[in-house]
Amino acid sequence: MNVTKIALPQYSCSENRFENQDTAEAMVAEAARLGADLILLQELFDSLYFCSEMNQDHFSLAETAEGSTVSRFRKLAASLNVVLLLPFFEKKAPGLYFNSLAVIERDGTLAGLYRKMHIPDDPGFFEKYYFTPGDLGFRVFHTSAGKIGTLICWDQWFPEAARLTAMKGAELLVYPTAIGTIPEEGEVDKIRFRDAWRTIQRSHAIANGCYVASTNRIGNEGHNTFWGGSFVCGPFGEILAEAGEGQEIISAELNWSLIENQRQTWPFFRDRRVDAFGKLTERYG
Repeated sequence: MNVTKIALPQYSCSENRFENQDTAEAMVAEAARLGADLILLQELFDSLYFCSEMNQDHFSLAETAEGSTVSRFRKLAASLNVVLLLPFFEKKAPGLYFNSLAVIERDGTLAGLYRKMHIPDDPGFFEKYYFTPGDLGFRVFHTSAGKIGTLICWDQWFPEAARLTAMKGAELLVYPTAIGTIPEEGEVDKIRFRDAWRTIQRSHAIANGCYVASTNRIGNEGHNTFWGGSFVCGPFGEILAEAGEGQEIISAELNWSLIENQRQTWPFFRDRRVDAFGKLTERYG
């Protein structure tokens, strides 16, 4: 495919995960009706963002990749003939959990998993309590809808993650996300953080000459207020589609033929000083 149409559903979640799955399914079906080939759901798509607190009961939300949730959406992808990117709370073994993303091909097969590599631990975002750092490395999936590099939320702040994923052949970087404000932050903080969040991801598109898609949740959930702003940008960082703060589906066309021209114009891969980058493997200094 020379052109892929990507869609990003943006919605709020409730305490009822089955209602959330129904919402996601309806929005995926609508995106497919509107012509989407590839659909990206938000981080932890079928639950509240439970990481705002440390509560052992929340581990009950986790499922294996062979569980009922992934199975349900594999059937949905096959019925709609779309590639579906499904972030979920994965249980690998007792006491071993990941913040994961399942890549589902248009025939319903599970192409593979990505497990979030960078795990934050901030006020209102206590993810280290729940998630083990990813053990599969940075991944690229050669799907029928394009070469997709899978990353999740906190990964988006690390240029090394974007670069390594692009170096594996990704033409699209995706970042399912749960980001917003906590009670101590006001409207000015929100504007600053949202601008930084969008800017860093646009910079990954520019530096790597690829597309970037980032989908965020919306609504008030306990201590957090999520502000949406899901977007898709092109390989020069140009915004192709952007959501507001309400429930909606945004979409954009990804023209893969533009990537080579962009990388010829700004040949960052050619000019990287790989002979001088050894210190990147050190923590500091």
